[in-house]
Amino acid sequence: MYQVLYRKWRPQTFADVVGQPHVTASLTGAVKSGRLSHAYLFTGSRGTGKTSCAKILAKAVNCEHPVDGNPCNTCDTCRGIDNGSILDVIEIDAASNNGVDNIRDLREEANYTPTHAKYRVYIIDEVHMLSTGAFNALLKTLEEPPAHVKFILATTEVHKLPSTILSRCQRFDFKRIEPQDIAARLQYVAEQEHIALTDDGAMLIARVSDGAMRDALSLLDRCAAYGGEITESVVGDAAGLAGREHLFSLAESIAARDSEKTLTVLNDLYNNACNMERLVADLISHFRALMLARSVPNYQDLIVCPQAELQKIRVQAQSFTLARILSALDILNDTAVRLKSGAHRRTAVEMALLRMSDERLDTNTDALIARISELERRLETGAFQIPSEPVKQNSITENAPQTAANTEKMPSEAPKKSELSEAPFAAHTAETPKASAAPQASPAAVPTDTEFTKWSEALERLATIDRPLVPHMANSTAVIRGELLLIKSDNPLLGQFLQTGSHANCIARAVYDVTGVKYKLGIFNTAPSAAPQTAPQKKDPLADLLNRARTLGVNVIDQ
Repeated sequence: MYQVLYRKWRPQTFADVVGQPHVTASLTGAVKSGRLSHAYLFTGSRGTGKTSCAKILAKAVNCEHPVDGNPCNTCDTCRGIDNGSILDVIEIDAASNNGVDNIRDLREEANYTPTHAKYRVYIIDEVHMLSTGAFNALLKTLEEPPAHVKFILATTEVHKLPSTILSRCQRFDFKRIEPQDIAARLQYVAEQEHIALTDDGAMLIARVSDGAMRDALSLLDRCAAYGGEITESVVGDAAGLAGREHLFSLAESIAARDSEKTLTVLNDLYNNACNMERLVADLISHFRALMLARSVPNYQDLIVCPQAELQKIRVQAQSFTLARILSALDILNDTAVRLKSGAHRRTAVEMALLRMSDERLDTNTDALIARISELERRLETGAFQIPSEPVKQNSITENAPQTAANTEKMPSEAPKKSELSEAPFAAHTAETPKASAAPQASPAAVPTDTEFTKWSEALERLATIDRPLVPHMANSTAVIRGELLLIKSDNPLLGQFLQTGSHANCIARAVYDVTGVKYKLGIFNTAPSAAPQTAPQKKDPLADLLNRARTLGVNVIDQ
C-alpha cells in the first residue's frame, strides 16, 4: 500500500530534523548527559517538526543502544515504539480527549511502571485544547510526576496555555523552516523517490509551504501525480497559483479608477461561481505583493508566485502610491471580517471595490492620506500643473469696481449667505475724467448716478441685522449707478471696515429686504484723483554745486 511522502519521510533521528538546530542540539545533549526534564513543551507553527521531535525523544530516552543522543532505530524498543507494539509511549490527541475524566485516567495510569521500556512517555498533542478543569487536574502530576514518567506537550497556540502549565515545562520554540532548507530536503526526497524535480519547482514549493515541511512534502506528492518533470509551472497549477489574471485585471481597473470595468470583472467572476471570501483573500494577497514591491528592494524573496508574475507585479505596483495600497488593504481586511457575518456578500465586495476605485467615497483618514499621496505623485510626474497666475482675491481698488455676486437670479429669490458674502466693495470717483490723449468711451456708455431714496429704510433694517455697523454709517447716503449701489460717507476707513467680517453681507441683505433688488455694492469716493505724475528729471550735480557756492558768496563766472 502506498504511503504518502510526509509519513514515509518523517525524521527518525534528531539529525534528520530540518531547520531546528537550536532544538535538536539541546535535546541531543540532554539525552547524552542524562539531564532529562520530566516535562517538555514544544511550540511552533504547523509542520515544523514538533511531533516528530517528540517521538524521537521518546525513543531516545528508551533506546537500548543510543548513538550520540539519537535512537538507534534497530533495537527491539525502538522498533516496537515505531510499530506501536510497545504501549509505554502513549500519544493523546487533546482536541478529542480534553475533559477532566481523560486527565484523571492519565494520572491513574501514570502510577504504573512501564512494562517494556525504561520510561512511560505521554505525548499530548494540541494541548491548548484541554479544558480549564483538565489543566487543573494535570497540574500536580505535571509538577511532580513519578520518576518513570515523562510528559511531552505540543501546541501551535502556546498563548492559550495557563502560566501554571508553562512554568512546569522546559519550553522549546520551533521556527518556520527556511525555504532554502525545505528545497534542499525536497531535492533529497525527490532523488530517493526517483521524481524529476527542478530547482525552480523545489523553491516554489518551499515558498508556498510557508515554512512547513509537512505541507511541502504533501505538495510534492500532489505534483508527482501529474507525471513527468515537476517544473515551476506544474507547481503553480497544483498549488492553485495559476489563473490569477482576474486579480491583475481588478487591480488595473482600480488603479485607473474605472469603476465600471471593476464591477464588470466582478460580475463575470460571480457568474462563474467565484467565492467572494476567497476572492477577497486573494486580493489581500495580491495587494500585499504590490505593497512589498513598492517598499522592499528584495521583494522577490517575500512574494510567493511564479517568476513570470514578479515582473508584472513590479510594473503594476508603479500605478499605485504606497498610501493607496495600504488604504486598499484596510478596506479589504474590513470586508473580509464583514463577509463572515453579512448576508449580501456580493454587495459588500462591490462596495469595497468602489471605495478602492474612488477614494472620495471613503472618508476615513487612510483614504484622505491616499488622496493626498496621489496628488503629490501626479504633481511629481507632471500629470497636471498648478495655474501659473494665482487667483485674484476681492479687494478695494480705486476706480475699479469688482464684484462676484450673481445678479441674474429672480428678484423674488432671497439671496443666500454664500452669495452675499461674495459681493465685494469697489471705490468710485465722483469727478468727471479729464481729457487726455487716450481714446475715451462715448457719453452714452457712462451710466448716470441717481439718488437711492430708500437708504434710510435700509439703515433701519441694518440696525436689526448688524447693529455695531450702524454708527460707522452715520451721515451716509447712497446713489445708484446702473447695477451698482455706491455708498457716500465721510468716514475714510469705511471701505476697509466693510471688507472685514460679514458687514458687507449684512448691508447687501438689508438693501435686498427693502427693495427686493440685488445690487452690487461699492464705495463712492469723492476725493479728487491725483494728477498724473511725470517721471522725475535727473539732477545735474554740477549745477547743484554752483548754486551752493553762490549762496556762500563765492564769485562764480558763467561761461
